[in-house]
This record gives sequence, structure tokens and C-alpha cells, in this order.
Amino acid sequence: MGQKINPLGFRLGTNQSHHSVWFAQPNHFSKSLQEDEKIRNCIQNYVKVKKNKRISSGFEGIGIAHIGIQKRIDLIQVIIYIGFPNLLIERRTRKIEDLQKTVQKEFHSVNRKFYIDIAIKKIEKPYGQPNILAEYIALQLKKKVSFRKAMKKAIELAQKTGAKGIQVQIAGRINGKDIARVEWIRKGRIPLQTIRAKIDHCCHSIRTIYGVLGIKIWIFVNE
Repeated sequence: MGQKINPLGFRLGTNQSHHSVWFAQPNHFSKSLQEDEKIRNCIQNYVKVKKNKRISSGFEGIGIAHIGIQKRIDLIQVIIYIGFPNLLIERRTRKIEDLQKTVQKEFHSVNRKFYIDIAIKKIEKPYGQPNILAEYIALQLKKKVSFRKAMKKAIELAQKTGAKGIQVQIAGRINGKDIARVEWIRKGRIPLQTIRAKIDHCCHSIRTIYGVLGIKIWIFVNE
């Protein structure tokens, strides 16, 4: 039997780093981990609501590559790495203050006091991030675009950013078929067993009228 491991966790300490940096005692570890999940979900839901309230052209996804969290005694620093920051950059001070208040309300019931500092960093090549590509494919599938066409277009966008290899996989009741199946396309090299190879990976789910589809993307950046 094959032994599977997450490509990001497999490379921690070599060319990958943790998205959350903090220290906690063993009996408080699960609570801190749930706090990180709440912060990320709150930010993503906030951006979704702002996106739905305006008419945008081109890419309509959230555009968040990942969210970094650093915790101190009375301070939580949150860095949002976003590819399309128009939703948060316009009137930047007011938007960030509004987002900070929203996150603070989420933790209003928590007994300990802390201050949340949110910063935004724009990604130069957004389509080189697997999370953003997965959102792009999900939006195309919601618009009932052919899954093969959506996968090939995503691969073309990733190759324009200089990626050496990319693999896209979709699983579920594709096109409403009665039997679930797995479809995938690969271009270039994806050396998953080479630790020095920097590979970005993500898992994304999308709800359709036929059920839930799963999207996985591997991107070979460099070695």
C-alpha cells in the first residue's frame, strides 16, 4: 500500500514554514488551534460578503493565498497574503479597521484580552498560488463550464507564472454523473518524493447541485 503524506508537512524545515507561529502548553494547544481556525474563517467570510456586495469584472474569487498568524501574550498579528486586494485595499484604513472589529467580535466571548493587528501583503503572481487556482476552477464549474476546459485554463495560467510543473485533480460526481470518479491533468514535473523540490499544494471543496466536488492542485515552483 502507498504511504501518503501532505507535501507541505513533508517539507517543513527545508523549504516550507508554518503559517501559524506561537507557543502553547499541551493543555491549551487545542484551544489555540481552534482560535486560528476561527480567525481564518472569519476573514474569508468577511471578504466573501464584501465581494458579493459589489460588481467586479474578471476574477471574482476571494483571492487569498494563505493567512499567516503570529501570537504573543497580548497581541495577535495576522498577515493576509492576497492576490487581488481591491476588496481590502480601497479605502484601506477603514476596511482594515472594520475587519479588525469583525474579528474582535468573533472572540468577544473569550475571557483573555488581546489586540488583533491585521496587515495585507499583495502577491506578485497570484495565479502561481494553488488556492487561488482552485477558486478559479471552482467558479468555472459553478458556471457549468466543462471541467476539462477549466483545468486546462488553470494550467495555462500557472505556466505563465513560471511554474515548472502543475497537476490538477477533480473528484466527485463530475458533470452530474451517477458514479463518482477522479479526473486529473499534469503538465511538467511534480517530484513529490524530492524534499529539496519546493511544491505548493492545496485542497479545495465546492458544493454543486450534484454534490460536493474536491479539487487538489500541486505546483512545482523550483528546486
